Amino acid sequence: MTVYFDVASTAPLHPVARQALTAALDEGWADPARLYRAGRQARMLLDAARETVAEVLGARADEISFTAGGTQAVQLGMLGALAGHRRRGAHLVHSAVEHSSVLHTAERHGVASGGEVTAVPVDRYGRVDAQEFAAALRPDTALAVLQSANHEVGTVQPVAEVAGLRGDVPLLVDAAQSAGRMDVPGGWSLLTASAHKWGGPAGVGVLAVRKGVRYSSPLPADEREGGRVPGFVNVPAIVAAAASLRAVRAEAERENARLHALVERIRARVPRSVPEVEVVGDPVRRLPHLVTFSCLYVDGEVLLTELDRAGFAVSSGSSCTSSTLTPSHVLAAMGVLTEGNVRVSLPFGAAEADVERFLAVLPEVVARVRAPLGLDLSLPEPAREPAGGRSPAVDALVIDALGKRCPLPVIELAKRIGEVPAGGTVAVLADDEAARLDIPAWCGMRGQEYLGEAPAADFGGDRGSAYLVRRTA
Repeated sequence: MTVYFDVASTAPLHPVARQALTAALDEGWADPARLYRAGRQARMLLDAARETVAEVLGARADEISFTAGGTQAVQLGMLGALAGHRRRGAHLVHSAVEHSSVLHTAERHGVASGGEVTAVPVDRYGRVDAQEFAAALRPDTALAVLQSANHEVGTVQPVAEVAGLRGDVPLLVDAAQSAGRMDVPGGWSLLTASAHKWGGPAGVGVLAVRKGVRYSSPLPADEREGGRVPGFVNVPAIVAAAASLRAVRAEAERENARLHALVERIRARVPRSVPEVEVVGDPVRRLPHLVTFSCLYVDGEVLLTELDRAGFAVSSGSSCTSSTLTPSHVLAAMGVLTEGNVRVSLPFGAAEADVERFLAVLPEVVARVRAPLGLDLSLPEPAREPAGGRSPAVDALVIDALGKRCPLPVIELAKRIGEVPAGGTVAVLADDEAARLDIPAWCGMRGQEYLGEAPAADFGGDRGSAYLVRRTA
C-alpha cells in the first residue's frame, strides 16, 4: 500500500467533507436563488457554509465568494483588484516565488494590459524581505501580491510585516498552502484559498475581498457571488469544503506540533544518511508539515518513480519535468539546487512508522539511481595550487555537455573536476537553461569556486554558454 506524502498538491477528502457532501447532495441540490422550499433550503446551506469559512479565515460573510478553484480565485482577485484600482496606476508587485497562477496573471497584465510588473527577489530560504518588498511599492502600484507560505519549500512569508508597510496599496494574500493549517495573517485586502488543499472537494476556491477595497469584475456581469464569480454555485461541494475547513482547523491545533517534529526529523536525518543533499526552505519560519530537499546527480522524475515503487507518493519541484524541461522558478529564485528535488508534505494523521520507513528507504533508492553514474561522492584530496594562480581561459579543461539535459552537465562536472589540480579551471559547455542555476549551486555545495559565465565560442562551442569553475581542493 502506498503511503501518501503529497498533501501540498492535494489532500485526501476529509471524512467530514465526505459526510457533508453526501448529505448536501440530497438537501442542497436546488438553485439557492429561488424562493421555493428546495431553493430556500439550498440558500440556508450556502449561507451557513459562507459563515463558517468567513469565521475560520477572519473575514465577514459578505466578503466571501466561492470560485471554481484556487487558481480561479487568484486570477479573479488579481484582475478584479487591478481593474478596480486602474485610476491609481497599472503597477503590480509580487514576490519571485509566487504560485504559477500569480505569475501567469501578472504576465497577462503586463502583455495584454500594458501594465508594469515588479518581482521582488527572495533570500536563499525563499523568504522576501519586508522592507525590500515595501520599497518596491510606488504611488502607481495598483496591487501587491504575497503568498502566506510557499508551495514548494514551505517558507512562511512576512505577510503581517509587509501589510504594516504597504500604506494604502491593496494586498492580495494567496493562503492556499496555509488555510486551515495555520492562523490567517492579518492586514490583507484580498485573500484566496483552495478547498482541496485542506481536504475539501476539488473545484471549490475562496475569494475574500475586504469591505472598502475597490473591485471590478474582469468578467461580464453576473448576479451570483456578489457579482465577482459568474455561474451556478456548487452548493454541495461548498458545504463539504466549509465543514472540512472547520474540522481541519480544529485538528491543526493538536496535529501541527506532531507534524512539525516529524518534519524536523526528516530535515535532520536526510543530510546525514544521503550524500550530497541540500535541504531547502526556512528551517524555522516554515509550514509544519512540509520539507523539501534536493539530491545532486539525480533526475527528479526518476527519483520520484523509484520512491513510488518503494511505496511512497511524494512530489517534486525539480528543474527537469516532462512537460516543460525548465527549472522550478521557486528554486531558481532562491539560488539553490534545482535537480533531484523531493517535496514531502505530511497529511494529518501521518504515522511516525511511515516516516521512519521513508527515512530508511530513501538512501537505498538514491544510491540505486546514482549507481550507473559511477561517481565517487567523497571529496577529492587537496592539491597544491600553482604559484600565481591561473587565468580561467588558460589550460581550462573543457567539458562538452551541449545537447544534454539536467542533471547531466553537473554529473559530467563532478566526474571530471578531479582531472585538474587545485586552482585549475573547468569550462562546462551547456545549452540547458538549468545549468545556469545548478552549476553555481553545485559549487556552493561542494566548496568549489564558481567563476561565472562566458561565451561558449571562447572554448570551442557553437552554442550555449561556458560555465567556469575553479577547483579549490
